[in-house]
Amino acid sequence: MRSNQGLRAGGMPKTPEDRSEPEQMKTSAIILLFVGLMIAMFMFSLNQTVLATALPTIVGELDGVDQMLWVSTAFMLASTIMMPIYGKVGDLFGRKPLFMFAICCFLLGSVFALIANDMSMLIFGRVLQGIGGGGMMILSQSIIASVVPARERGKYMGIMGSAFAVSSVAGPLIGGWLTEGPGWRWAFAINFPLGIIALIAAAIFLKVPKRAPGPRPKIDVIGMALISIVTSCIVLVSAWGGHDYEWGSWQINGLIIVGVLAIIGFILVELKVSEPVIPMYLFKNRDFLLCTVAGLFIGVGMFGVLSYMPTYLQMVHGIDATVAGLMMVPMMGTMLISSTLIGFVVSRTGKYKKYPLMGILIMAASLVLLSQLKADSAAWETMGCLALLGLGLGLSMQTLVLVVQNAFPVAMVGTATASNNYFRQVGATLGMAFIGSVFTQRLLDNIKDGMGELAKANPSQPLPKVSSTGLTPQIVAEMPEPLHTLIITSYNDALVPLFLWVAPLAVLGFVFLCFLPNTPLAQTLKADPAKRELVRVGADSSASLTDVSQSHTDSSDSLAEKARLKESTHDGTDHTQRSWDGSSGPAH
Repeated sequence: MRSNQGLRAGGMPKTPEDRSEPEQMKTSAIILLFVGLMIAMFMFSLNQTVLATALPTIVGELDGVDQMLWVSTAFMLASTIMMPIYGKVGDLFGRKPLFMFAICCFLLGSVFALIANDMSMLIFGRVLQGIGGGGMMILSQSIIASVVPARERGKYMGIMGSAFAVSSVAGPLIGGWLTEGPGWRWAFAINFPLGIIALIAAAIFLKVPKRAPGPRPKIDVIGMALISIVTSCIVLVSAWGGHDYEWGSWQINGLIIVGVLAIIGFILVELKVSEPVIPMYLFKNRDFLLCTVAGLFIGVGMFGVLSYMPTYLQMVHGIDATVAGLMMVPMMGTMLISSTLIGFVVSRTGKYKKYPLMGILIMAASLVLLSQLKADSAAWETMGCLALLGLGLGLSMQTLVLVVQNAFPVAMVGTATASNNYFRQVGATLGMAFIGSVFTQRLLDNIKDGMGELAKANPSQPLPKVSSTGLTPQIVAEMPEPLHTLIITSYNDALVPLFLWVAPLAVLGFVFLCFLPNTPLAQTLKADPAKRELVRVGADSSASLTDVSQSHTDSSDSLAEKARLKESTHDGTDHTQRSWDGSSGPAH
């Protein structure tokens, strides 16, 4: 019997719920629940992209091109900070009321964004949307993980991944259509009917088991505050460095110092508190560590492209917002198909490792190809590159989440899922902030330098004044030559080369995933998958072999899997998958 020392060191608390077997829901009940979760997931993912095509018009009307990156970054920053908080609090106190609160907070942010008359109010509304959106995403994934076994969960996670695929194109399409029609503010108004439907679905269909009575857990308030500081410093350094403030300035250096001190303080706090918001023992699990690092790299590339590609298409190719959204359809199609198909394949075979490996390599190739685009490149070239990116994302994103969830017991699935998604969202926020900051600065410099060269070339011909912070697609389209060519060339040269800077991160992600173990997917809902794993390698070897062989139809795969399971209890690499009290040895 182990002492409580592991608990004080950051181990998982032994609550009454941990010792009980979760009750598996009927398929019909799961489907009704799944509908409500999908609506919430769609709302969150839609609002990551719905402003992409509307952004040029929004910042033009509100005269805020210099603040353009914060419209998206504020949403991502707030949602990223809240993800581990929602995950931990949901594990401790239940997910249903928290889920409904997140939806309400999201709708409140939509109100402020809807009535915004300047960039400050719009960004504030996006912050509130992010605070609610982080919970909508994490709790949706955590809830489905608490009622569906990992082996069957692949198809549900695949469909959830398709929500991102649909929204990645539906968002720009809807945003473009609304911008050209009733106005961009309607992009926020459409959240209300969706939000009401999600609230009703949660209230009626969300039947999650009640936690057994016991001592009231302590919330890691200090850890939550520190992780907020860390995340904010990371994003602010990325967004301000070299743009608002010079690299090496006291402002940037100060943020770096505060961020490093906050990281150190956060680690020390998490090692001591009884209910850490991101338990440090998660990083002892190889599945979690490798998937989290790869997910962070995926987030940088994905959102770096999604956030600014529609703007690029409108400005450079001179198309309207709706057509720019339609040009993103190939990405949605390949991501939708690949994510859904791979989810069903993983559920049927239980094998998953090769799919994220292929996906992240395809993603790297697509980023390299995108970096070669020119201002006069044909539309099919851009659409082909985006289709390739969608294929890579569909093969990798949700599969990595499934692997992380499979590595932990149901009582911890919210914390593990939230922690994994937190780092992926950090990558997404870094991608948006870094690419947005560098893109904006390069664009302003390109326009300034280009105007200077035109003035020198034609000293007798005065050039019309151009407000670099008030450009819209309509204004650019109506510009005379050579100003028109100058602007579209400036946009192309400012954004496209940045994709090549991001591509090596995807290659690094591939290297990390090469070391990902083939952990078997659980076929039942167990409070602790350790019990299932240790039974297979226990004294009764014949029963163990029978259990393993039932999970794998191919005899050679079965033999390899049995050997891996026996070996894994002694190799010192994956023990956290079987022991949850903070120690590194196998459970007894």
